[in-house]
Amino acid sequence: MPDSGQPLYSIGYANKPLETFLAQLAYANISAIADIRSVPYSNNFFDYHREALQQTLKAAGISYVWLGDELGPRSKNEAHYDAAGQVQFNRLARASLYREGISRVLAGLDRGFRIALMCAEKRPETCHRSLLVGYDLKRNDHLEVTHIGHNGEYQTQTALEAKLTQTGAGDLFASEADRIELAMAAQWRQNAWRRI
Repeated sequence: MPDSGQPLYSIGYANKPLETFLAQLAYANISAIADIRSVPYSNNFFDYHREALQQTLKAAGISYVWLGDELGPRSKNEAHYDAAGQVQFNRLARASLYREGISRVLAGLDRGFRIALMCAEKRPETCHRSLLVGYDLKRNDHLEVTHIGHNGEYQTQTALEAKLTQTGAGDLFASEADRIELAMAAQWRQNAWRRI
């Protein structure tokens, strides 16, 4: 766990105007973006192409690093997929490359950066920034991620997980930890990347 005390955020851009995205980063005093898209390009929003975004962020005084190989949802390792071709986040989170990416984020926090993990998804509860990275960081590194919502609202990983346990029936007699695990597994099945 970082001893810097720096918070860690996540943000998705979806169809958000670039000016709104930058304003939300400024409001949270973000000093660095860790782009965790496996493919750092957008078919529809060219402002969010890796090179264009890097230049825009630089002009705004925000550092940029692409960690899509390490923390992206589309693994290149066959062992991280099930028989149907869907990535399994629990397998991916144990990979050495993934752990290297987490170490880089934690080192950035230790150096005093206020980091936002960035992906394309609008809602954090359907994105790997919460389903994989936020979930893993909370359990293994005791670090709470705060997700910046599409309209600028804030939601902690803990609150997100609690909300997910209320959306499904689940086992009423299971422990809170087990209910969260079941809810997250359901989200993984519904939202984790599938090869076509």
